[in-house]
Amino acid sequence: MDRREFVASLVAGGCAGMCVDLTLFPLDTIKTRLQSQQGFYKAGGFRGIYAGVPSAAVGSFPNAAAFFVTYECAKSLLGAGGAPAAPQAAPVTHMLAASLGEVVAVFDPGAHRSRQTESPGLALLQHLQHSAGYTQRRGRSRLVQRIWQHSSQR
Repeated sequence: MDRREFVASLVAGGCAGMCVDLTLFPLDTIKTRLQSQQGFYKAGGFRGIYAGVPSAAVGSFPNAAAFFVTYECAKSLLGAGGAPAAPQAAPVTHMLAASLGEVVAVFDPGAHRSRQTESPGLALLQHLQHSAGYTQRRGRSRLVQRIWQHSSQR
């Protein structure tokens, strides 16, 4: 992969990530408000559905750019970008390149933070762990064990 292809993949990936956030962020906000206990209009309705989009879009640029660059580099290294010697190997090449791209993209701390806050199970465990006075050293497995025992006694 030469410098021109590298820069093109970097910019294309970053712009694609921003476009995804610009289109899906408002839809996700509407979905969240529709699921609200308060009701859609009391939760804000259509007001402010773009609030927070700029920071999400700017934050997704490096992650998406890293995915695209890794995907294109891996694809060229594995041989899908050039000679059509084995056309039956092309799907495997693309699959491996995309998997490697996802592995690189997973290391984005902003995406990890949003996954943690969106996980209701993790939020519940953290709340129960804090309210029961458990420390990190004792671990969540013991807390889950106590919750299981308590729920089976009912």
